[in-house]
Amino acid sequence: MTYRVPVADIAFALDHIAGFSRLIDGALFEDLDMDTARAILEEAARFANEELAPINRAGDTQGARLVDGKVVMPDGFTEAYAKWVEAGWASFTAPKEHGGQGLPVSLGMAVAEMWHGANMAFGLNPLLTQAGVHALIAHGSEPLQTQYLPKLISGEWTGSMQLTEPQAGSDLRFLKTRAVPTGDGTYKLTGTKIFITYGEHPMTDNIIHLVLARLPDAPFGTRGISLFVVPKFIPNADGSLGERNDVVAAKLEHKLGIHGSPTCVMNFGDRGGATGWLVGEPNGGLKAMFTMMNEARLGVGIQGVGIGERAFQQALGYARDRRQGAAEDSAADASVAIIEHPDVARMLLNMKAKTSAARAIAYTTSVAIDISHRAADAAERKRAANEAALLTPIAKAVSTDFGVETASEGIQVHGGMGYIEETGAAQHYRDARIAPIYEGTNGIQAIDLVTRKLPLAGGETFRTFLAGLKETAREVTGSNESAFGHTGECLWESISALEETGGWLTRQFAENRGAVLAGATSFQRLFGFAAGGALLAKGALAAARGAESHGRNAEAVVMEARHFAESLMGETGGLKHAVIHAHETVARGGAVLGER
Repeated sequence: MTYRVPVADIAFALDHIAGFSRLIDGALFEDLDMDTARAILEEAARFANEELAPINRAGDTQGARLVDGKVVMPDGFTEAYAKWVEAGWASFTAPKEHGGQGLPVSLGMAVAEMWHGANMAFGLNPLLTQAGVHALIAHGSEPLQTQYLPKLISGEWTGSMQLTEPQAGSDLRFLKTRAVPTGDGTYKLTGTKIFITYGEHPMTDNIIHLVLARLPDAPFGTRGISLFVVPKFIPNADGSLGERNDVVAAKLEHKLGIHGSPTCVMNFGDRGGATGWLVGEPNGGLKAMFTMMNEARLGVGIQGVGIGERAFQQALGYARDRRQGAAEDSAADASVAIIEHPDVARMLLNMKAKTSAARAIAYTTSVAIDISHRAADAAERKRAANEAALLTPIAKAVSTDFGVETASEGIQVHGGMGYIEETGAAQHYRDARIAPIYEGTNGIQAIDLVTRKLPLAGGETFRTFLAGLKETAREVTGSNESAFGHTGECLWESISALEETGGWLTRQFAENRGAVLAGATSFQRLFGFAAGGALLAKGALAAARGAESHGRNAEAVVMEARHFAESLMGETGGLKHAVIHAHETVARGGAVLGER
C-alpha cells in the first residue's frame, strides 16, 4: 500500500490540540497565517507522497553500500535529496538572519513527520544536519557560523553528529578521541567513532562533522569534553572546497533496519590527524552536545509518529482487502474482510490512537518551543521553555515506544503475511526499532525526566502541566456527551496516578535515589498515557463542539480519544504500582541475575 500523508490529522492536531493558532493569533511569526500554514503542509505532503514514499522500499532492499571506500546510495535517494533542497525544505525553520526561512519549529516537526512516514532512512539526514545547525548558532564563533551555516542551512552541505565510540556509548566519560592544538587555531583529531548516521554519502559535496574529543590537558569525565567542527573537505577562504580532510568511513554497520541510511564507522587521523576547529569553550562540549541532542530528541520522537502512521495505514489497507473467516451472522461458506472481526478492529484502533497521542505530545512540545523563542513576555518564554523541557523526554520516549508497538501490531494484523518481507509490514518494525535507542535511550530519557525535569522550577512546571490535564478531564466529565463514554473517568484515574507517582518520586529523591531510578521508565510511560489521553480528549472536545475540522471526521476524533482512554489508559494503574513498589526487586534483581 502506498503511504499518504494524513494532512487532515496533522492540521487538526496542530490547531486544536497543540495550540498552533496561538502562534498565529499572537503574530509571533510575521506573514504566517493558517491558510499559508495549510498550503505548506499540502505541498510538503505532495513531496513526501510523490518523491520519498516511492523510494522507501528500494532503500530497504538495496541499502546503502560501501564500494571502494565510497558510499553508494539506494536508487533515487540522491536525486530526491537534490529535489528536496531545490524546493527549500532544508532551510525551513532556520533563522532568517542565517539564511533560513524562520518558520515555526512546530510546523517543521509536522513536515518532518511526513519525511519519516514516507521514508525514515531519508529523513534521518536532515534531522542530524539541523541539530548541527542549532549547535553552531548557539555555540559557534562568528567565523565558523559565516563559514558553515549558509551551506548547511541551504542543504548544499549536510552535517553529522559524532559522539559514540566503541568503548563509550551513552557514557561519554570514556571518550578517547583526541584533539591536539597546532598553534594556528586548528586542532588535529585522531580516534574512531561508531554508529554515525550519514557520516559519509555522495548526496552533497561536503559533510560537516561535529565531533566530541578531548584536549591533551582535559580532565577526566564529561567536564573534559570539547566539540569540534571537522569538515570532509576543508573550505578555502572563498568558500570553495579545498583538500580532503583526514577523516574516512572505514565501514558501514549492518543494521536491523533503516538500510537506506548509511551508518558509518568513522576514522580520524589515519594520515596524521583530521583538521578541526573548536566550537565554544575548551572542555565545554557537553553543553554544546546537549543543544544538538535536545533538538534531535524531539526529531526522533517524530520518527516514532511517522513510522507508526505508515504502519497503521498499511495494516488498515490490508484489513480492508483481506477476506478470511465468517462474521457472526454470515452464512457458513461466506468470508468477510478481516476488519470486521472485533479483534482486528481493536488492534487497528490501538494503532491509530497511539499514533495520534504521540503526535499530540510531540506537537504540543514543539509549540512550547516556538513560544519560548518568540513570546514578547520574558516570563511566558520561561514558562514555555520549562514546559518544553518537561515534555521533551516524553515526546522522544513515549512516541518511539508507541511507534515500535504500532509497527509490531501492524504485523499482527497481517497475520503470517506480516512476517513475510514482501508485504513491507516487517520493514516498518525493523525501521522503528532503532528510535527508542537513538539520541539517548528511552531509559536515559526517563532518568532525565525524574532527576532533572520533574524538579524544574521547584516542581511548578510539572504541577502547572498537571493542572492543564485536570482541566481537560473536568471539561470531558462536565460535557455530558454520551459519545465520550467513560473517557472522563479514565482520565481522572490516570491523572491521579500521575500526580501520586510524581509526588512519591519527588519525596524519595533525596533519600532513595535508587528507588527513583528504578521507577523512572514506568513513570515516563504513565506520564505519556496520561498526557496523551488528555490531549486526545482536548481535540475530541473541540471536534464535538463543531470546531474547524481541517477535514477530519468529528465522530472519528471522539472515538479515537475514547478508545485510548477506555482501552489503553488502564495500564496506568499497573504503572503506578510499579513506580512505588517495584524498586526493591529491581535493586536486588541486578545482583541476583548477575550471579554466576
